[in-house]
Amino acid sequence: MATHTPVLIDELFGELILPTGEFRWAVVHTKPRCEKKLATYAKQNGISYYLPQFTATRIYQRRKINFANVMFPGYLFVVISLSQRQILTLSGYVVSYIKVIDQNELLHDLINLNRGSAKKEDLKAGLWLSKGLEVEITGGAFKGTKGVVESHDKLSEVHLQVNMLHQSVIIKIDPKHVKVLGEFEIVEQET
Repeated sequence: MATHTPVLIDELFGELILPTGEFRWAVVHTKPRCEKKLATYAKQNGISYYLPQFTATRIYQRRKINFANVMFPGYLFVVISLSQRQILTLSGYVVSYIKVIDQNELLHDLINLNRGSAKKEDLKAGLWLSKGLEVEITGGAFKGTKGVVESHDKLSEVHLQVNMLHQSVIIKIDPKHVKVLGEFEIVEQET
């Protein structure tokens, strides 16, 4: 009888801070299903990373099995220098690097995600919103977290967005704990 041991990896190795000196946040596009392998490789080489995860539960033959799934398949967020970039590339798990133009925006998005995933609440993948209402959660487990909702009718579904990847995660929240801050719209510039 086969037993499956879940692959457990630290979600965060290092700190969610704005790096200094030659270090910068970067997004690594990984080979399919290699995010945890690359995170393990990065940790072994002293490279700080953030790999957001959520717990999924499935039932197999009356047994409840919990899985640690990656929130954004194919991506790993790293704090890296040019020399460390070469080290990661040697792992064989890297497809490409995505340059982060706005370090502060990415850091803000990652901090919001970390707050959300640190709580043992249900998270699910959602659609990235280019328009909506910017909100702040004023109570409960996610107090202080900022996100986006589609409209006043859907205040219970707050999207924690990573604008750079055009992806989001939805958290369910009591609408009485949601404060609308203003309109939200991304205007993309052609480069």
